[in-house]
Amino acid sequence: MSEGRKRTVVGRVSSDKMEKTIVVEVSRRVTDRRYGKIIQRRSKFMAHDQENECKVGDLVEITEHQPVSRNKRWILTRVVEKAPEV
Repeated sequence: MSEGRKRTVVGRVSSDKMEKTIVVEVSRRVTDRRYGKIIQRRSKFMAHDQENECKVGDLVEITEHQPVSRNKRWILTRVVEKAPEV
């Protein structure tokens, strides 16, 4: 992958139980090939959160990065929207 061509995606934090790691669920809408119906697909990415600033429900932007650990290939870029306090 060339430098400067890093993918950026926006998703919701689904887990923050690990130290400096969040699990981000990214939803995308695709058209079913056979029936043409629009369906929702989800992907989960483990991302590095250096400051432990994210909580479950936050809308965040993550960017591709060189491997940080065995499963983490994404880093937190910014928090787009904080989850409402309950």
